[in-house]
Amino acid sequence: MNFSELGRMIETLGKDRGIDKRVVVRAIEQAFLVTARKKFGIQGEYETRYNDAEDEIEIYQYKNVVDQVKDPIIEIKLDDAKNLDSEVEIGDQLGIRIENPNFTRVDVQTARQIIFQKVRDAEREILFSDFKHREGELVTGIARRYERGNVIVDLGKSDAVLPRKELIPGENFKTGDRIQAYLSEVVMTNRGPEIRLSRTSPMYLVKLFEQEVPEILDGNIEIKSAAREPGQRAKIAVYTSDKEIDPVGACVGMKGSRVQNVVNELQGEKIDIVRWNSDIETFARAALAPSEISNIMVDHNNYSMDVVVEEDQLSLAIGRRGQNVRLAAMLTGYKINIISKTKLQEKIKKAVESLVQIASVSDARAQMLVQNGIMAIGDLAALDAETLGGIIHGTEADGAQILKDTHEAIEKGVINLESDEEELVSASAVPAYKGLLDKHREKDESGDGKDKFSEAEKRLREELAAFKLK
Repeated sequence: MNFSELGRMIETLGKDRGIDKRVVVRAIEQAFLVTARKKFGIQGEYETRYNDAEDEIEIYQYKNVVDQVKDPIIEIKLDDAKNLDSEVEIGDQLGIRIENPNFTRVDVQTARQIIFQKVRDAEREILFSDFKHREGELVTGIARRYERGNVIVDLGKSDAVLPRKELIPGENFKTGDRIQAYLSEVVMTNRGPEIRLSRTSPMYLVKLFEQEVPEILDGNIEIKSAAREPGQRAKIAVYTSDKEIDPVGACVGMKGSRVQNVVNELQGEKIDIVRWNSDIETFARAALAPSEISNIMVDHNNYSMDVVVEEDQLSLAIGRRGQNVRLAAMLTGYKINIISKTKLQEKIKKAVESLVQIASVSDARAQMLVQNGIMAIGDLAALDAETLGGIIHGTEADGAQILKDTHEAIEKGVINLESDEEELVSASAVPAYKGLLDKHREKDESGDGKDKFSEAEKRLREELAAFKLK
C-alpha cells in the first residue's frame, strides 16, 4: 500500500518533536493494525510492517491451512494455500500479504488519529523522563498565566504548575515575570506529566544557599536541616568537619552579602543560621536561640524533649505566635515542649508537700521520689516494695512500710488525694517537616538513647528538687 505522506510524517515528527524514528514507525504500524482489524474482521490475525525503502505499509493476514474452510477470515483451503506456497501443509499457518486493502478515507483518518495519539503518548513519556531526574533542582521559567489561582510557568520544553499554596505569602507574579522555584515533583496524570514547583519548601531555601555559598556546593559545608515559615522566618543548621572553616560565617558572607541575596529572593524572609551539633541538647539550645535554656530533658526513643526556661526567657523561647519553637522543632526533628522553670518548681513543691503526708515519707525521701518521677500519692501506691526501697536508697522492708502507711492513709481518708492538673507545658511544637534530617538520622542516631534520657531527666530533677521548699 503506497502512502506518500508516511516518510515525510516520520521525518517531521522526529525533527520537530524530538521523537525517535523507531517510535513513530511503531505508532504507524500499530495504527494500521487496528484499522486492518476493523476492516477485515477483528477475529483475524494480522501483522503490519513499515517498508522504509518503498515508503509503504505492508499488511499480512495469517490463516490456518485446512481441508474444509469454515471461517474464511482465519482459514484457507489447502489448494489455495499451495498456490501461494507450494511447501505448505495442513495445520500450517500462512501469512498472506493484502496487496490492495482499499482503505477508505475514514480508515485513513482513523489511522492518522491513532498515530498522533501514540506520538502524543511518546512525547509525554519523553517529557516525563526529561524532568523526572531533575526533581530536587532549582528551575527558572516565565510566568504565562493563572489557572485557578495557580501560576503556569513556561520552562521552555513544557509548562510547570506553581500552586497557590506554594507561593510565598504576598507574592503576585505578572505575565512575563521571571520565576525561580524548587522542582518538588513530576507526576504522570491523565493529561500527561505534571511538573510541580514550590517556593515555600524548606528545600528551596537549601538550594538557594547552595547557589550562594561555594563551600556548600563543593561539600566542605553541609546543610543538615532547614525550617521555614514562608515569608516570615527561617532557620538552617550547618556543619563542617573542617576546623579552618566557620560554617555560619561562610553562609552569612562578607558583610552579610550571601545571606542577603537569599533573603531578597525569599521576599525579605528573616533567616537564622545555626551551627549543627550531633549532641541534640547542644543543637536544641542553638535552634531555640536567642532564648537562654536552663535545662533540657530529651526522650530519644520518642523524639521529644522538655525544655525548661526562666520566666523572663519564656516569650523568647516560644517566639511570636509560637514561631520560634515551631521552627526549632522542625530543625531538630524533635517534638519540643517549653516549660517555665517557675511552674516546674511549683509543681515539684506541691508534689513533695503531697508525698510528705505519708508518715514514713520524710522530706528527703519525698525529694528522691520526685527525682524519680513519683509526683503523686497514686504513683506511689502503684509501686512494689522492692522498687520503692531502691528509689529511696533503703531496703525492701522500708518500701513495704511506706506502702503500708500509704494504703492505710488512703483508706482512712486522712490525706489529700487531689492531683494538680495545672498545665505544665507553656508551648508545644511538633516537627511538621523533617526534610534533610531523614537521611542523617540513621547514621547520627545512637543506641543508648534511653540511658541519655534517664541521665538528663535525673540531672534536671536533682537540680530543681534541691531548691529549698517551704
